[in-house]
Amino acid sequence: PDKLNRFATVIYVSQRQREIERNKTMATVKISLSLVSLSPSSSSSSSTQSKLSPSFIPNAARTKAAAKLRFSGKSLRSKPFVHRASRSGGITCSASSSPATLPSALLFDCDGVLVDTEKDGHRISFNDTFKERELGVTWDVELYGELLKIGGGKERMTAYFNKVGWPDKAPKDEAERKEFIAGLHKQKTELFMVLIEKKLLPLRPGVAKLVDQALTNGVKVAVCSTSNEKAVSAIVSCLLGPEKAEKIKIFAGDVVPKKKPDPAIYNLAAETLGVEPSKCVVVEDSGIGLAAAKAAGMTCIVTKSGYTADEDFEKADAVFDCIGDPPEERFDLAFCGSLLQKQFVS
Repeated sequence: PDKLNRFATVIYVSQRQREIERNKTMATVKISLSLVSLSPSSSSSSSTQSKLSPSFIPNAARTKAAAKLRFSGKSLRSKPFVHRASRSGGITCSASSSPATLPSALLFDCDGVLVDTEKDGHRISFNDTFKERELGVTWDVELYGELLKIGGGKERMTAYFNKVGWPDKAPKDEAERKEFIAGLHKQKTELFMVLIEKKLLPLRPGVAKLVDQALTNGVKVAVCSTSNEKAVSAIVSCLLGPEKAEKIKIFAGDVVPKKKPDPAIYNLAAETLGVEPSKCVVVEDSGIGLAAAKAAGMTCIVTKSGYTADEDFEKADAVFDCIGDPPEERFDLAFCGSLLQKQFVS
């Protein structure tokens, strides 16, 4: 019995000591928690932690992630890098999904930007006109490429005839020659519109996408071209559709006294649309178009076309081979907006 009593006493004492130690530990924890709740910095720290998104990346991990994304052509920052695309393209330039800045207006050139019309559109229509009028004139691909340095179809024909000599059927009087050129150009435009209405010349990749993004986000859209207004309207209406065409302002042909590289057409567009030139982004494909846009004080993206691939676009804000549709997209509306901020990630 004595041994049993001593054994029971030892068990009781051990249990009692464990209970005392447990109570001490709980008391310490309660005191620590009380001190933390009274700390002025603890509430701020707790609030900050609660606001961190589940995707928060610690500094070290974020550095590695950023390096990986930059290598793939993107960045953790909201602003894109400017890419003077190689002819093969393949890199998407995009800003954040909801950029702080969007253009007030997006202004497109027509020929070479909306549609690659020059070689197999306008040139063919000029030649068909010359043939029907029995003028004995043919513009081959190389010659027409040189003539494109002159803005405007009427101006192009006048410069050509002044240099090589006027056809026998052309009048001798200067005023009558202007009417003669105007008649040729009218006939050429009608032939060109037939090509467009038959949809033999498609929109360039990404055009419809970029127009949709602009209209959806309340960005004004216009087409500014040296081509005849009827031809430009036909392209916009037939290839973009009448619903979009109603929302797109067209500035074309003889709406201004001087054509590109003079900035008159872009100045008129900004004034008519009621926007600041500095908040406009122009999409051009040629050196004369780029010169006109920059002279008007506008940001300009160049999308090279068949005839302009080798021109000097050093003054452009960005240069690509096209706008592009996913998965071959080159840039989007957010990228256009980011160019206005002049903040690039290289």
